[in-house]
Amino acid sequence: MNVMILVFVLLLASIVSILIAQLIPKISVNYISMIIGGLLFLIPAAVGSLDSFNSEIFMGLIIAPLLFFEGQAMRLNLVSKKLKRILQVTVSLVIITMLVGGFGVWQLTHINIALAFMLAAISTPTDATALESVTNGLQTPKKEFTLLKLESLFNDASGIILLNMAALWYTNGHINVGETIINFIYSAGGGVLFGMVTAWIIILFRQELLRTSFNSLNAQNVLYVITPFLLYFAAEAIHVSGIIAVVSAGLVHNAEAQRSRLVNPPQIRLGFDLISLITEIFNSVVFVILGFMFISIINDGAIMNHAGGWLMVGVTFYLLNTMTRYVYSRFRMKMLRKDALIFALAGVHGAVTLSLAFTVAEMHIKSSEFNLVIMSACVFIVLSMLIPTIAFRFILDKTASQTEILAEVSLIRKEMVQRALASVDNMYLPKNVKRSVKFDLSTQNERTKTRDFVHAWLEAVHRSDFNEDEQELEMRAFMNAFLQERKYLDMISQREAKYQSYVFDIYKEVLLAESLVITPDLYGRD
Repeated sequence: MNVMILVFVLLLASIVSILIAQLIPKISVNYISMIIGGLLFLIPAAVGSLDSFNSEIFMGLIIAPLLFFEGQAMRLNLVSKKLKRILQVTVSLVIITMLVGGFGVWQLTHINIALAFMLAAISTPTDATALESVTNGLQTPKKEFTLLKLESLFNDASGIILLNMAALWYTNGHINVGETIINFIYSAGGGVLFGMVTAWIIILFRQELLRTSFNSLNAQNVLYVITPFLLYFAAEAIHVSGIIAVVSAGLVHNAEAQRSRLVNPPQIRLGFDLISLITEIFNSVVFVILGFMFISIINDGAIMNHAGGWLMVGVTFYLLNTMTRYVYSRFRMKMLRKDALIFALAGVHGAVTLSLAFTVAEMHIKSSEFNLVIMSACVFIVLSMLIPTIAFRFILDKTASQTEILAEVSLIRKEMVQRALASVDNMYLPKNVKRSVKFDLSTQNERTKTRDFVHAWLEAVHRSDFNEDEQELEMRAFMNAFLQERKYLDMISQREAKYQSYVFDIYKEVLLAESLVITPDLYGRD
C-alpha cells in the first residue's frame, strides 16, 4: 500500500508542477517541481511514503529510463566522432576533478582524506536534465551543449566506480589503484558491451515480430518501455555498470528508429509519444524527490547544528570543481574563454549526485560524517544550479519571448483555420455536416469557449448519426480542409524561419488530426 501511495503522490506532484509551469513559462518546470517537493514535506502521509528513500530503486526505476531515452536521442555515429572528447570529459576530467576536489577539501577543511575523496567522487556526475533548468529561455551554443549532454550520459559510471574506490579506502584505510583501474575497465567496458549486445538482440527480436503475423503494437511498445529497467538490473546483477548499459542500449535504439519508422508508423508514433510522456513525468518526479529530500534533510536538527562545516565543504567543492572544469576546457580542450566559462558553469548536478550521497549510508560510516556528506552534497547541487541560472542571463542570448512566440503562433493558427473554413464553405455539403465540420476545424484555433463545446456536445448527443453518405462527405471535407492547412503551413515555414520549429509542431498536429478523421471507428461509427 505504501508503494501505491508513493507512486500516486509523486505522479500527482509532477502533474501539478507541469500545469503550474504552463502558467509561469519564465520559470523552469524543474524549479517548480522542487518547490512542490518541498511543500510535500508539510503533508504527513507524503512524508511517511517518501521518507524511506532507496537510492538503488531510484537509479533503476527513474534515472535508468531517463538515460536510456536521452541516449536514444543521440546518434551513435555522433558518439563515435566525438569519442576522444567523451573520454576526456568522462575519464580524464573526472579523475582530475576528483583529485583536485579531494586534496583541496582535505587541505582546507581538514576532514578525513578518504571521506574527502568520497565527496569528490559524488561531485563528478553531471545532470543533463538539471542543465535544462538553468538555460530556460536562453539560446544554448550547440557545440558546447552537445558535449555537455554526452558528458552527462557517460560520467555517472565514473562517479560510481570512484565512489566505490574511496569507500574501500575509508573502510580499509588504504587505496588499491590497480584494483580500481581493473574495476573501472570491467564495469564501464562491460556495461557498453552488455548494453549494446542485449539491445541488438532485443531489436532483432522486435524487428522479426514486425514482419510476422504475431506482431502486436501494444505488446511491442510495452517491451520497448521495459527495456531500460531490464537492462539496468540485469547489468547490475553481473556487476557491470547499469548506467552505461542503458545509455549504450539507447544509442543502439536510435539507429533502429531511423531505419524502421515507416515499417509500422503507428507503432513508432506511439513509441515517440510514450517517450515524451515518460520523460516529462520522470524528469518532474526527479526534482520533486530532490525538493522533498532537501527540506527533509534541513529539517533534521542534528544536521543543522553543524551548518558551518558542511556549508564550507559544499562551497569549497563547488569552487574547486568549477575552476577545474574551466582550466581543463581552456587549456586541455583548447576552448575559447567564453566557451570554457560556459562549459565550466554548465557542469550542473542533480539527482544522481544526491542519489550517490545516499548510497554512502550503506558503507558503514559514522552518522556525523554521513550528515556531512548529505548536506555538503545538497549545498553543492544548489550552487551548481543557482549560480549558472543567474550567470547565463548575462552570458547567453535570450530566445524570443514567450509572449512574442504565442502571439505569432496564434496569428498563424488563425490564418490556417480561416483557409480551411473557406475551403469547406466552397464545398457542396448538407447543412448539418458543414456545421459539424466547421465547428471541429474552429477548435484548432484554440479560441472556442467551454460553452461552445457544451452546445456542440449536446447536439452530438441528441442528433442521429450521419448516414454513410454524410460520413463520407464529412471525411472528404476534412481532408480537403487539412490539405489547405498544410499548404499554408508549408509556405509559412519557408518564409518565417524564426518560428519554423513552432510551425512544424502545428503541421504535426494537422497530420494527427487527419489520421483521426480517417479512423471513424475510433468513435463508435460503423
